[in-house]
Amino acid sequence: MYEVVKFAAAPLAHAMCRPHITGATHVPRSGPAILAANHLSVLDSFLLPALLPRHVTFTAKNEYFDGNPVSGFFMRLGGSLPIDRESAHAAQAMLDAAADLLERGELFGIHPEGTRSPDGRLYRGKVGVAWLALRTGAPVLPVALSGTEKVLPLGSKVPRPARIGIAIGAPLRFEGDHTKARDRRRVTDEIMAAIQKLSGQEYVPAYAASVKAANGQS
Repeated sequence: MYEVVKFAAAPLAHAMCRPHITGATHVPRSGPAILAANHLSVLDSFLLPALLPRHVTFTAKNEYFDGNPVSGFFMRLGGSLPIDRESAHAAQAMLDAAADLLERGELFGIHPEGTRSPDGRLYRGKVGVAWLALRTGAPVLPVALSGTEKVLPLGSKVPRPARIGIAIGAPLRFEGDHTKARDRRRVTDEIMAAIQKLSGQEYVPAYAASVKAANGQS
């Protein structure tokens, strides 16, 4: 099903988004890797798999599946893993499933911010990405998306044409203990710094979800 969807979606994504992609050669032709990307749009988790040559499985919050018919359609067809952000058990189950994918030599995509940026800035990363990198030993590829928020603006249910950018950085490898909070925080901060260097976004040392909650956003 994924290949069928990709065959149909890739030409549409190219025509609608006119993507400018740099660093695609950093994506390994085989073997595991974690794509850690900033998050500007509901469609980020769909566009990357559609535009990259290898199968990429992304996480996506439950609301993307149930709250918006457009994003839900694309997420299901693209094989994204749903995550309940309010449940620690569900989040760990998702990470365990992602670790299984990586250990099978697949690509896994994650947005360390955990939710879309409320204002285009880059927010503090959650440590799940570091848990995965340290647990599996898979390299992390920092990814900077730009312009995707113009394809499906907040509150819109109909995608619109807009040019996007995708910059993929060189693979990063980390050492440490995935069970130690200090190592998870250190690695996550290094990954976010690499994303920020690619994206040029202003960095905010706070969680995006907390900022959204304070402002009454979802």
